[in-house]
Amino acid sequence: MNNLRLLTGLFAVALSAVGAHAVAAEPQVTTLQQLFEVAEANSLRLRPSFSAETEAEKAIDVARDSRLPEINASLSLSYIGDGFTTRRNFSDYQVAPIPHFGNGLAIDVTQPVYTGGAITNSIELAELKLTAARYATEFQRDNIRFQLTGFYLDLYKYANLRKVVESNISQARTVLEEMRASFEQGVALSNDITRYELLVSNLELQLVRIDNTLNILNRNLAVTAGLPAETIIRPDSTILAQALPTDGEAAWQAEARENAPSLKLARTGVEMSRKGEVLVKSEKLPKIGLKAGWSLDGPILVEVPPINRNLSYWYVGVGVSYNISSLFKTNKSLAKSQVATRHALEQLDAEQQNVELAVRADYIRYLEAYEALKTQEKSVELAHRNYNVTSTRYSADMALITDMLDAANSKLDAEQQLVNARIDIIYYYYKLLFTSGKI
Repeated sequence: MNNLRLLTGLFAVALSAVGAHAVAAEPQVTTLQQLFEVAEANSLRLRPSFSAETEAEKAIDVARDSRLPEINASLSLSYIGDGFTTRRNFSDYQVAPIPHFGNGLAIDVTQPVYTGGAITNSIELAELKLTAARYATEFQRDNIRFQLTGFYLDLYKYANLRKVVESNISQARTVLEEMRASFEQGVALSNDITRYELLVSNLELQLVRIDNTLNILNRNLAVTAGLPAETIIRPDSTILAQALPTDGEAAWQAEARENAPSLKLARTGVEMSRKGEVLVKSEKLPKIGLKAGWSLDGPILVEVPPINRNLSYWYVGVGVSYNISSLFKTNKSLAKSQVATRHALEQLDAEQQNVELAVRADYIRYLEAYEALKTQEKSVELAHRNYNVTSTRYSADMALITDMLDAANSKLDAEQQLVNARIDIIYYYYKLLFTSGKI
């Protein structure tokens, strides 16, 4: 029910923006998990993966049909011309009248009994391809989720940066008004006012750039999730308050070995290659099947003169076939399959190494983000203290305008870096989830 309300709300908000350009859509507060669910239902990038799964399911049905009997029926109608007879030296030519209307009807049924495992292994190979298609869908879904996470966190980061810049603009304008008042009293220089006006102008330009970035990120987020491009999404403000696990690297490595979609795909590739070897080996084995048939032919041409009647007969029995050429052709195919299996194993080893290195790097960055947060919190505290002291000294004519500008810029930079540090913790946590296949 919650998901239904979410979808209804998101689409309603988006459609309201299309109806009239004068009325802007209201932002919709959305959690990351809700966006993941919406993307799984609506993302255009996932549809090809779902179609590939359906195709693989149909391929299993086709492979299973190989167990069914082969039934062939044929019907023929023909005009038969007169024949002739001669001696062996082609003398004494005589016309041999033949009934001109010919007909033939035949039905053949073959039920495979033993195929050297070819049918069973073909079915199992088709099932492995379905498994691979599902892992590929899972991998694509994880990629979309991680991309959504990046857009979502950037949207949150720039929304907070906007608040920081707005706050600094407000403070700068207050200082600017004080400067103008001091200038009227003759205790401030016009050059100081000009330099601070430049600071306000730069902050306003930064605000415009942030707004443009927010617009781009919002559209990227909406379209990637499969929502109308006009949808306005507001990140959940509680995202930074969530408790994140403190599992060690070994736990993340174990999760990755078990759940990483790239490893699942690589393991399935090894199984498919081995199944291909078994199929090649089955070509060296005989094929046995039950056979039955019935035919009706006329006229009977094996008699002289021909008999203008239908001849019908039926049969049942066991058919055995063996491809003798497989004795010298299959060895090369088998060698090729064995090389393919070795290649798949090498790819699995390489992918395991890549995942292990990626998890380690992400885990180190995850811990580093916590340390960066502590540092930035201290930097903000010091920057605010420095700004307040400098502002007081400037008001008492004990500091230069350059000192005031430096303090304002340092405070702005520290506040921006603090926002980035908080977001980086969430980002690297989701990066670990993505790398380990748990996102």
